[in-house]
Amino acid sequence: PKDTKSFVLIVEDLDAPGGVFYHWSVYDIPSSVYELKEGTKEYLQGLNDFGNIGYGGPCPPPGKPHRYYFNLYALNISSLGLPKGATIKAVQEKIRSHILGSAFLFGLFKR
Repeated sequence: PKDTKSFVLIVEDLDAPGGVFYHWSVYDIPSSVYELKEGTKEYLQGLNDFGNIGYGGPCPPPGKPHRYYFNLYALNISSLGLPKGATIKAVQEKIRSHILGSAFLFGLFKR
């Protein structure tokens, strides 16, 4: 959207046994960026629910497929002011009042 200064990407599994499981958060992505390259370390990444900073791939229990949502948020600020390794809760709280628009992509994965 017009006036976008940065993006945030949050990846979540809505079908995890204990509730929503967060696989990745990337924040302070400049509005000029149109792709995230594999293994990127260019942008700030948050703590995922595996307990690591960065992306954690899908690994559902065997059986039913899980829905993985890739949520992209356009923000009216260039930085959340959070350090590397911020919790998903901190990222969500910071973006709440700065979202200009959003889009999502979802895929299914099963073992």
